[in-house]
Amino acid sequence: MSNHLPYVIAAYSVFLVVLAWDFLAPRLQLRRILRQAQLRSKRRQPAPAPSLQELER
Repeated sequence: MSNHLPYVIAAYSVFLVVLAWDFLAPRLQLRRILRQAQLRSKRRQPAPAPSLQELER
């Protein structure tokens, strides 16, 4: 086993990195998409209607 140890350690390391990426990537993507949608909705809000006092002048 000792001559295979570096290979086993490398294989498990790569597996853990890929597993962590598969866990984090969708969450980061969802967070980015929600933030973009929130910013888009803020930009599309109509301007407030002028008050009646403004029209009477």
